[in-house]
Amino acid sequence: MTHSEAASDPGTAARWTIVGLLAAALFINYIDRGAVPTAAHLIQDDLGLSPQQLGLLMSAFWWLYALLQFPVGWLVERFGAQRLLAAGLALWACATMLVGVVHSFAALLTLRLLLGVGESVGFPSVSKLLATVVPVERIGLANGIVAFGYLFGPAVGTLAGGMLMASYGWRSSFWVFGALSLLWLLPWSRVRLPARPLTASAGADPPMRALLRRPELWGTSLGLFSVNYAFYFTLSWLPFYVVREHGFSTEKMAGFTFLAYLVHALSGLAAGWLIDRVVARHGRANLAYKAVMGATHVGFVACMVCIALAPAPWALAAIFAYQVLDGANSPGVFGIPQILAGPRAAGRWVGIQNGIGNFAGVIAPALTGFLVGRSQHFTSAFLVAAAVSVLGVVGWVFMIPKVAPLEWSGHDAEGTAGGPAGSSLA
Repeated sequence: MTHSEAASDPGTAARWTIVGLLAAALFINYIDRGAVPTAAHLIQDDLGLSPQQLGLLMSAFWWLYALLQFPVGWLVERFGAQRLLAAGLALWACATMLVGVVHSFAALLTLRLLLGVGESVGFPSVSKLLATVVPVERIGLANGIVAFGYLFGPAVGTLAGGMLMASYGWRSSFWVFGALSLLWLLPWSRVRLPARPLTASAGADPPMRALLRRPELWGTSLGLFSVNYAFYFTLSWLPFYVVREHGFSTEKMAGFTFLAYLVHALSGLAAGWLIDRVVARHGRANLAYKAVMGATHVGFVACMVCIALAPAPWALAAIFAYQVLDGANSPGVFGIPQILAGPRAAGRWVGIQNGIGNFAGVIAPALTGFLVGRSQHFTSAFLVAAAVSVLGVVGWVFMIPKVAPLEWSGHDAEGTAGGPAGSSLA
C-alpha cells in the first residue's frame, strides 16, 4: 500500500463498508465477464459463429487475464490496491460497452482480451485490501461477503441480461452493464484505508523466492485451478447448455440460471459466516477450512458425473447441487491464502495463485467448445470437469500442512506456520 492510501484506522462500520464496496466491485466484475456467455446463442445466430469460435471467444478473456495475474500481484503492493482496482474497473467497463457496437468475430475477440486486462486487477487487489482491513478471525465472513458479490453477479447478469436481450436485442445488455459499472467509482473515490494492517505478519516482507518455496502456495494454486475449471466451464457454457441441450427459451434460461447462481451466492455467504463461527468457538481454522474444501471437491465429482450421465431431471438437480457446493468452498479459496500470506504478501501470493488457477479459464471454455463441436453433446465435457475436480482434494487437503499464518523470517524467509496468530487458528 502506498503512503497516499494510508489514513487513520477505520472503525468497524467503515471497515465493513470497504468490504461491501469490494464485494460490489467483484459483483460488477462477474456481471461484465458473464455478458458474452449469456448472449452466446444470440451472438452465434447473429454473427454465424461455430461452437469452436464460441469456445475461443469465451476462453480469450482468460489468456491475458491469467498471464497478468503474476505482475499484477507485484503492482498491487508497489503502487497500491485502491487506485489499481479503480483503473482496472474503468477499463473493463469501457470494454464491455464497446462489445455492443462490434460486428465481427475479430473485434469481439479483441474486446474480450481487453476485458481480461482490466479485470486482472480484481482478486489480487481485493485480497490485499481484505488482508489489510479485516482481522484474521473475521476473514471467513469477509470472504463470504465478497464471494456473495462475485457469485451473485452472474445471477443478476443472466436475469437482467436475458430480459434486456429478449426485449431490446443482445447488444443492449452490454451498453447498460458497462455504463452502470462506472458508477462504482464514485463511492470508491471517498474510501480511506488504514495506516497499518489490522493483522500484522510476523517477520520481514518475504522476497518472491520465499513465496515460491512454500508448498502451500502450490497447493492453493492447484486447488484454485481445480475449482476454476468446473466454475468457468459452467459460467461460460451453462446458458448455452440449457438452451441447446434442454430446449430452454432465452427467458426460461435466464430464470433458471438466475436461481442457480443465487443459490451459489447464498451458499458462499452462509459458508463464510459458519466457518467464522466454528473458528471462533473451537479455534480450529485448519480443520474447518480443509474439511469444507475436501468435501466440496468430492461432491463436485459426483455432480459432474450426474449431469453427464443421468436423465434430464436429475441432471438439472445436480446443477443446483454443484452451485451449493461451489458456493460453500468459495470463502476458503481466498481466505486460506490471506491467512497463510498475511498482509505483507497477500497481493503477490494471490497474484501467483490466481495466475496459475485461471489458466483453467483458458482451457475449459475452449476445450468444451471443441468437445461439443465434435459430439454435439456435453457428456464428455462434464466428465472432464469431474476428473479435474479430483485435483482439488490434493491441493487443498494434502499440499497445505496447516492453515495458519506463516512466519516470514529474515532475508531467506523460509517461513514456518505459527506466529502470534497461529495458536488461535490451529
